[in-house]
Amino acid sequence: MKAPLAFAVLALAGCASTAVPPAPGPVSASLQALPGMPARSPAAADDASARLRQLFVDEWERTLRESPLSATAFGDRRYDDRLPSVGLADRRRTLEADRAALARLLAIPRDSLSPADALDYDVFRRIREDAVAGAEFRGYLIPITGNQGFHTYFPELPNRVPLATVEDYENYVSRLLAFRAYAGQHVELMREGIRTGMVMPRSSVEGVAAFVAPHVVDDPTQSLLYAPFARFPAAVPDSARARLERAGREAVATSVVPGYRDFLEFVTGEYLAAARGTPGASELPDGRAYYAALVRRYTTLDVSPEEVHRTGRAEVARIRAEMDSVMRSTGFRGTFAEFVQFLRSDPRFYVDTPEALLRHTSLVLKRMDGELPKLFGRLPRQPYGIRPIPDHLAPRTFTAYYQPGTPDGTRAGAYYVNTYDLKSRPLYEMESLSFHESVPGHHLQIALAQELPDVPDFRRDADFTAFVEGWALYAESLGREVGFYQDPYSYFGHLTYDAWRACRLVVDTGIHHQGWTRQQAIDYMAENTALSLLNITNEVDRYIAWPGQALGYKMGQLKIRELRTLAERELGPRFDVREFHDVVLGSGALPLNVLESNVRAYLERKRGA
Repeated sequence: MKAPLAFAVLALAGCASTAVPPAPGPVSASLQALPGMPARSPAAADDASARLRQLFVDEWERTLRESPLSATAFGDRRYDDRLPSVGLADRRRTLEADRAALARLLAIPRDSLSPADALDYDVFRRIREDAVAGAEFRGYLIPITGNQGFHTYFPELPNRVPLATVEDYENYVSRLLAFRAYAGQHVELMREGIRTGMVMPRSSVEGVAAFVAPHVVDDPTQSLLYAPFARFPAAVPDSARARLERAGREAVATSVVPGYRDFLEFVTGEYLAAARGTPGASELPDGRAYYAALVRRYTTLDVSPEEVHRTGRAEVARIRAEMDSVMRSTGFRGTFAEFVQFLRSDPRFYVDTPEALLRHTSLVLKRMDGELPKLFGRLPRQPYGIRPIPDHLAPRTFTAYYQPGTPDGTRAGAYYVNTYDLKSRPLYEMESLSFHESVPGHHLQIALAQELPDVPDFRRDADFTAFVEGWALYAESLGREVGFYQDPYSYFGHLTYDAWRACRLVVDTGIHHQGWTRQQAIDYMAENTALSLLNITNEVDRYIAWPGQALGYKMGQLKIRELRTLAERELGPRFDVREFHDVVLGSGALPLNVLESNVRAYLERKRGA
C-alpha cells in the first residue's frame, strides 16, 4: 500500500462525477498526432494550450497554499510553518474553487490541443471531477479511518519535514503549536457528521483510541513529537538549542498533548455514542449511490458493485484452483484448511527477531534490483530504504506500506515492514509483499512519475488507486519472470496474495453493497487465503472504514494484464516487455481508460512502423 505523501485530509468521498460525461482517452504525451487527424488552427491551438497551462499553474499554486505539508514534501519551503486548514468553511471554499477550476477547464476546446496537452487535460479533469463529486457527497465529514488520518500521520512529522537549521526548528515548533486547532477542525467535521448521519461504523471508532492514547503523555519529553529536540543536528548552534528545546517542550505540552486529549475525549464519548452499528456504507445518507460512486472513483471504470462482486468471485475461484494444485505439488495430502493451518504454525516459515525479518526482506530486494533491467528500459534515479513500521502503529496497521521520497531528492523512498507479532509475518509472503511495496512495484512506479520531464506538476503527484495499486499488484507477478517464487511455498504465498486482492472485490462489495457482517467478511477471507488471522482481521476493518479503496488493486491489475495480453497477441515476436512497461509507466499514474488509450496508440504506432 502506498502511504500518503503528506498529511492531507483523507479523501474518503472522492468519486467520479456523473454530472459531466467522461472525457475521451488521450494518447501518450510521448506520441505524435496519428495520421488522419484533422488539422487545427495554430492560433487556436496556441491559445487553448496557453489557457490550459495557466490553469495548471494557478491550480498547483492553490494546491501548495492549501496543503502546506504537501508543499514541504515537494520542496516548496514557503509554507513550512503551517498546517492545513480543514474546517467546514474550508471544505465549502475548496468545493467552490474545484468547481471553478473544472469550469475553466471545460471552457478550453479540447480538440484544439496537442496529444500531450489533451492527456494533461483529461487527467486534470478526472482529478477535479473526483474532488467535486466527493465533496458533494460530503464524505469529508468522515476524515479518518480507524488507523489512517491526521491522528496517525502527525506523529511521523519529524521524519517528513526538514530539521537541519534553526529556521527549520522554528517552523516545526509553529506547526506543533497549530496542532490543537488542527485537531479541533477534524472534530468540527465529525460533529457535523453526527448531525447529518455521516458517521463511522462503531467497529472502526472503537479502534481509534489505541492510536490516539499513546500521544496523551504527562511528560512532554516522552512524546514522539519531542524527539527532534533531544538531539540537534550540527548546523543548529549551541546558543540556540536551549531556546528551541524549551519552545518545543512547551508546544508539545500546550498544543500537541491537549489536541490529542481533546480528540480522544470526543471520539470515545460523543462520537462513539453516535457511531452506526452496521459496517456498510450503504447505511449512510444516500449510501447506495455513495458507494456506487466510490466504486467508480477507485476503479476509474464505469462498473457497478454487482459487476465487481462477480469479477471477484471468478478470480477467487481461478486462483484457488491454482493454489490447490501448488498445495498438492508439495506432497501435502490434507485439506486446504489443514494446509493453511500448517503454514500458519510451522516454525520453518517464521523468524524470531525483527532484524532477521528485515535481513530476509533486504536480500530479496537486492536480488530483484539486479533483475530490473530485464523488465524495464528506464529506471528511476531515486533510491529507497527499508524500515520497520513504528511501534505506536504496528499492532493495528498494515503488513507493510510504502512512503514516497521527495521529488527534490532530499528524502529517499521508504518501504515500511511490520515487525510486530512475528508469528503473523511468514517468510513465504515476503517476495510478493516486497515486490509490491518497493521494486518493481510502488517505489519504481512512483519515483519514475516524480522524475517525468516536461509535465505539469500535478501530473507527478497524480494518485489514481487503480493505477498505482493495480501496477503494484501486477508487479508481484513479475517476480516469476525473473527467477523468483522457485520454492512452492513462496509461490503459494504469491498466489495467496493474489487471492487476497481478489477477495477484496467480494468482501468490499459484500460489506458495503450486499449487507455482509464483519464476521462474514473475516470468514470468507480465512477460507480462501493463507493470510494470518491477525492480518485478515486488520484488513477487514480497513475495508469497513475505507469503502471502495481496496477495489483498485485487483481491478487495476486485471486491466494492465489485459493490455499486456493484447500487446503480446498483436505484436507477436515484436513484443518487448521492457518497451511495454515503459509505455505503461511513461505517463505517470492515469485513469485506466486513459492508460488503455495510451497502450492502443503505442500498438498503432508499432503496427505502422
